[in-house]
Amino acid sequence: MTTRRIGVIAALGTAGILTVAGMAHAADIKVLSSNAIKQAYLELVPQFERASEHKVATTWAGTQGIMKRMQAGETYDLVIMSGTGIDNLIKQGKLVAGSRVDLVKSGIGVAVRAGAPKPDISSTDALKRALLAAKSVGYSTGPSGVYLAGLFERLGLADALKPKIKIAESGTPVGLLIARGDAEIGFQQISELLPVAGVDYVGPLPPDIQHTTVFAAGLHTGAKEPDAAKALIKFLTAPAAVPVIKQKGLEPG
Repeated sequence: MTTRRIGVIAALGTAGILTVAGMAHAADIKVLSSNAIKQAYLELVPQFERASEHKVATTWAGTQGIMKRMQAGETYDLVIMSGTGIDNLIKQGKLVAGSRVDLVKSGIGVAVRAGAPKPDISSTDALKRALLAAKSVGYSTGPSGVYLAGLFERLGLADALKPKIKIAESGTPVGLLIARGDAEIGFQQISELLPVAGVDYVGPLPPDIQHTTVFAAGLHTGAKEPDAAKALIKFLTAPAAVPVIKQKGLEPG
């Protein structure tokens, strides 16, 4: 048995999950997830599958896409999105009351096209100057975009920026707008900007205007594999997952 596999099984044990020998059956877990955790998730889930023999099928969507799928009556075992979204779905009876588990936290970052000069964003005043100088500004329809729209209002920039704003469609990374030149400067969760080819990450928002979003998981009321889904949640929140989470621009929830 390799050292890596021993570490994975140890993580499962730490999380309170039965290893392969104790599993009642190998389940097929259906997950609907926000893109914000995608990079960490894609590294961690295969480890979970190897150690547990469960299989995980994941549908990726933006906040609006997740809500539309829920309203359309689609059924999953687990839903992962902003904590606010999870709470709303619990109130609507789509997710099991009391099933919310916080997974990770994410701040908002800034990026420009690869090779372009990086603007000064070291302070709120510097960021304001960069925004006013930019020809186009991109953000998402998700939690970061909702926050930024309000932030621009509070900073007195909304009117000046209105003709420059480029909003990425739900599920489309803002980085793609930047990479193809549709947005000169763009904002999104740090974890969603970092993996996009063709952009340079500038840094996080200044501390005094930074906004952190908690991404959480909740069990669907129609889940066919609730126990296996709970095992996946425990794995994603185990101490062994923390290095991967941090490496991908996130913080443990």
